[in-house]
Amino acid sequence: MSDSLSRREALTALGAGALALGLHATGAGAADNPHAGLMAFKDGQYVLPPLPYDYKALEPHIDEQTMRLHHDKHHAAYVAGLNKALAALEAARKANDFAAIQALSGQVAFHGSGHFLHTLFWNNMRAPGGAGPSAALTAALSRDFGSLDGFKGQFGAASKAVEGSGWGILAYEMLGKKLLVLQAEKHQNLTAQGVVPVLVLDVWEHAYYLKYQNNRGEYVNQWWNVVNWDGVERHLAGMGALV
Repeated sequence: MSDSLSRREALTALGAGALALGLHATGAGAADNPHAGLMAFKDGQYVLPPLPYDYKALEPHIDEQTMRLHHDKHHAAYVAGLNKALAALEAARKANDFAAIQALSGQVAFHGSGHFLHTLFWNNMRAPGGAGPSAALTAALSRDFGSLDGFKGQFGAASKAVEGSGWGILAYEMLGKKLLVLQAEKHQNLTAQGVVPVLVLDVWEHAYYLKYQNNRGEYVNQWWNVVNWDGVERHLAGMGALV
């Protein structure tokens, strides 16, 4: 499987999943992609990126055992699923047999969006402590949500209210030049086309159940202690989204 073919296939098949969630190929046009370089790609395969910190770096808010299982097992499964679905699509083209195209396209959307969101999720966090959002980032959030507290209230409520498994997402809508809070069910449902995620929160049970059991609300509340605001600001600055 060639690099160009597999990346192009991913973008085509993901549709409402990856295109809405900002899964773009690196290379040509990468300067316009705020997430360029986050997703590793080698020898025609997507690769599980390492955590940008130690497994226990987010203690006590997110425990080491959860981080190991979440990254090494769950995220790795999405990477493997994406590669497997892309290989199956290549085989289908060669055989001119597209009977399974609906299922395979759905697998690319599910696993590809899961891979991207998890990669961004790891980079959206850092060890507890340090400053909150800068004046520039606070101003941008206040512009579109009334205040920093207004943003945090809406984002937290949206994340807690995801039905079943999914994500809370802060995204930049490039046409209207505004920030939006969205939900995603699973990884790819209920998203909006034309947006670029900059801050995401995983509220699948595997992200918090070992420590918080069924108390998703407390997990969401504690997660604010590990948000990497500097990374969010870099993404937004790269798109000219700060006021």
